[in-house]
Amino acid sequence: MFSGSFPALVTLFRDGSIDEAGYKAFVDWQVREGSHGLVPCGTTGESATLSFDEHYRAIDLCIEAADDRVPVIAGCGSNDTATAKRHMAHSKAAGAAAALVVMPYYNRPNQDGMYAHFAALADACDLPIILYNVPGRTVTDMTVDTMARLAEIPSIVGVKDATGNVARVTAQRLACGTDFVQLSGNDDMALGFMAMGGVGCISVTANVAPRLCADFQNACLAGDWVRAMELQDRLYPLHAALFSDASPGPTKYALNRLKPEWSAELRLPMTPSSEASRRAVDAALKHAGLVS
Repeated sequence: MFSGSFPALVTLFRDGSIDEAGYKAFVDWQVREGSHGLVPCGTTGESATLSFDEHYRAIDLCIEAADDRVPVIAGCGSNDTATAKRHMAHSKAAGAAAALVVMPYYNRPNQDGMYAHFAALADACDLPIILYNVPGRTVTDMTVDTMARLAEIPSIVGVKDATGNVARVTAQRLACGTDFVQLSGNDDMALGFMAMGGVGCISVTANVAPRLCADFQNACLAGDWVRAMELQDRLYPLHAALFSDASPGPTKYALNRLKPEWSAELRLPMTPSSEASRRAVDAALKHAGLVS
């Protein structure tokens, strides 16, 4: 259903508002560079700082600019089930291919609560759901058993796994079935994730290096592990540098270095990355061959 490189898109701002023209140009560039799909309004898109209107506008702009060339998996997560339902309803009407829905954060529901949350979303809207398990941000961690129960619901089709535990890929495949879509949420671990049975990555690095990330995913999907290793080594310093300060600060800095017309503007509480982080990004961009 979904496979390959899916950039977790930054949201471009200018003077406090979404830079609509810049964002659409950014989406078009991503598609032309080979990205297999797009993910607006995730964590990297600073979704926590977007109003409802801005959230929906970013999704609409992404779908419009993608123009049916690649699928759009819209960020629809919330710690409030009613809000997540609202996000999914808008995304379905706008033409999204699926919804990316993070585990309910801050509330810290138990496994039954997580199951009930996602079951309610699936009951309210038939838009395919990609679960997003990122315990480092949400504190909650969905177990393999709970995921297997949810995988029995037809519209819950996969997971973005950012647990950092590649063994989960095999455990989840055995529990959820081989058709359950497993996408890595960690660029630096994507090679191992793919070798264990994953089919793609929702990527931060692809914001900056879409062609290289798409080539990496194509090599993995083709079983060309020699080529995949070459690309992993080329990209690894960039994977690390983009998290050398609070994300997406380093990513917006890197993108602005490559495309100065796209502002690196962030929204509070996010602030520009440190000098040390910028130096790390500069070195990584050079290592990847993206700047001279």
